[in-house]
Amino acid sequence: MQAYLILANGRVFRGQSIGCPGTTIGEVVFATGMVGFEETLTDPSYYGQIITQTYPLIGNYGMNHEDVESTKIWARGYIVREACKTPSNFRSEETLDAFLKKYGIIGIEGIDTRSLTRTLRESGVMNGAITTEFDPEAEPGKVAELMPQIQAYAVTDAVKTVTCRQATTYEPTAQGAWGDTPLHVALLDLGCKNNIVRCLQKRGCRVTVLPGTTTAAELAALNPDGLMLSNGPGDPAENVEIIKNIGEMLDSGIPAFGICLGHQLTALAAGAKTCKLKYGHRGANQPVSHISGARTFITSQNHGYAVEGETLPADVGRVSYRNANDGTCEGVDYFRWNCFTVQFHPEANGGPKDTEFLFDEFVSRMLAAKGVTNHAQRSQYQKGAGHRLRPHYHRSGGRV
Repeated sequence: MQAYLILANGRVFRGQSIGCPGTTIGEVVFATGMVGFEETLTDPSYYGQIITQTYPLIGNYGMNHEDVESTKIWARGYIVREACKTPSNFRSEETLDAFLKKYGIIGIEGIDTRSLTRTLRESGVMNGAITTEFDPEAEPGKVAELMPQIQAYAVTDAVKTVTCRQATTYEPTAQGAWGDTPLHVALLDLGCKNNIVRCLQKRGCRVTVLPGTTTAAELAALNPDGLMLSNGPGDPAENVEIIKNIGEMLDSGIPAFGICLGHQLTALAAGAKTCKLKYGHRGANQPVSHISGARTFITSQNHGYAVEGETLPADVGRVSYRNANDGTCEGVDYFRWNCFTVQFHPEANGGPKDTEFLFDEFVSRMLAAKGVTNHAQRSQYQKGAGHRLRPHYHRSGGRV
């Protein structure tokens, strides 16, 4: 079946249908990862967007139920150069095409994704539509009817749409380095990926995932040891009430760690500003440098907005990481609060795990808030003796 991609600038790409037939409209973006396509599709941060994969062959190792990062596909469409019809991997359960059909997603293959990516890089992300319902060249009148909808489309109420509706608690999957008494982390679900929960569980944390609309009073009633602010979709500045809630939560002094949208919302709560990037950072190969200059990390990223680091009040915090490509703010250490945040994804999936040590720092901050600041105190804190302590990491990545 023929399928067509119609961009807001009037350009049309002809290809073949994958997934479901029909018409879908969204913000067309590109992701540069060579692998991790299942994690990309199920990442809630892609809510409202049509994803273009720049790598030419997608689906070659198939899809399975273990690698999903949420309960569904949140993207509005999918664009690939070639969708593999015969995946080869012992974990494969179904093809990419079948996976898209299962979740009702409209896709297109067989187009020049390099040309499309160049267009998005030069002109910036733009809205578009994928359709199997008419040939734009043969029926230009239908393009004219659809174009106002394409141009008017906007991603709104994103966090309210993707967040969970009720709290759920997940028990640790391993004992913490300090002993068998788990730390309790409240995770504010702004569009959370599953692997954030897993990274905390395997460090001995009990994790309670909360709706993104949770108030400071509701958090206080839970009395957690730490607060995790997750990734998520959309324009951070539209979440006015959530930003206010986060500021009140952090004023309590709770140890906190923010990722991606959590990083942006924390900065807005601190008085900084955010801006929309021309084409965003999406993929598993984004270089990020610590401000000390000691190290540059390769990171997984998925964001279309960034914190304007120069707008962060000097007495509130300081930029800790910058993107090595364009210099944008990639992290903040706060003075006002017991909090640090990063724009990139230390939980990865897909992508490199170079910065997963940041979860260890979060654990160290929670232990410090309980008065456990050195090896002797940690030994006293642990319920079971004889557990080897993990090394503590500074934000720059060095051991102490």
